[in-house]
Amino acid sequence: MLKQHAPVKYDISEYFEILCPKSDYPDFLDRYIKLPVMQRLAGVGLLCGTDWTPLYRNRFFYSRLDHSKGVALIVWHFTHDKAQTIAGLLHDISTPVFSHVSDFRKGDMLTQTATEEPTAQIIRGDAELGRLLAEDDLTPAQVEDYHIYPIADNEIPQLSADRLEYMFPSGMALDGSWTMDEIRRCYNDLIILKNEDGQDELGFQHVEIAELYCEHFCMIGHILQLNENKLALHLLGQIINLAEKEGVLSEEDFMTLSEKEVMERLDAVVECPRIGCTETTLLPRLYKTFRTMTSIEHIEEPMDEKEYFCINLKVKQRYINPLVNGHRLSEVSEKARRIIEDFKTYSDTPYGCVKLV
Repeated sequence: MLKQHAPVKYDISEYFEILCPKSDYPDFLDRYIKLPVMQRLAGVGLLCGTDWTPLYRNRFFYSRLDHSKGVALIVWHFTHDKAQTIAGLLHDISTPVFSHVSDFRKGDMLTQTATEEPTAQIIRGDAELGRLLAEDDLTPAQVEDYHIYPIADNEIPQLSADRLEYMFPSGMALDGSWTMDEIRRCYNDLIILKNEDGQDELGFQHVEIAELYCEHFCMIGHILQLNENKLALHLLGQIINLAEKEGVLSEEDFMTLSEKEVMERLDAVVECPRIGCTETTLLPRLYKTFRTMTSIEHIEEPMDEKEYFCINLKVKQRYINPLVNGHRLSEVSEKARRIIEDFKTYSDTPYGCVKLV
């Protein structure tokens, strides 16, 4: 699936211009983006560690800072509300390196929300951020929980700024399945509608454009349901857990180092063990496997754990059934109904395994 689209060189500045034209750019955002607590996210990838294994062929590195800015631009474009926009910008402020790998480390594969727990604490504890909020006549309570703003975030299968944003660059980077023209066409068709609960929700004006978006979203969501993704994230999570247990890395490192720096730390341990690791211990084997694997086996039964790393996991399903002129797309489009149903009922083989190096 990752090879079916020809390589494309993406211009992220053009993408941001689609989300919010320069003539409407909220200049106040830049002061927040420059904060050290936000700049840390420039070293954290959106795609959960898949940038660091040849099992994936990601076309470019898209950071959590990029994603946060994108969410803020979308929220501003549709609301022109400063509090909601800053809440969107800050929503990933507590994300550690490798993003949702942290949720896999903690056994939270189904909801993938464990990374959000320290958000309010970090926002309230950062003096520079507090000063900027005060200058903008805002309180931490107005920006520390973007879930209270339905344009910024809501529940699957609804469409929100967060969900809208992460699937555009995910598709661009993972398999090159979005073109800028398609992104522009989908984005410019969006308006704020009222959903079944009477809440604001982003939705489409035209069925055919909603179908295009739904098809892209479910295709990318399908990639995230495959055993390749489950294995890559779980394997990296186990590597991080072992590295922490053996003193190679600390929990603090996951919130202060960049992903590149963490990989360099692990490289050094594998190449020149400083804690007594040998070629036969588990950490180097798992790490070398992650850094060299190019395919996995899809099988019905687990393989010998001494020679293989295997997973059998259920994970969060990411799909969208967007509004189109006040109705769920699946209610007015048979094509979309089939796409969504196929996605929801898909199941990979029970096990995914990779031979250990």
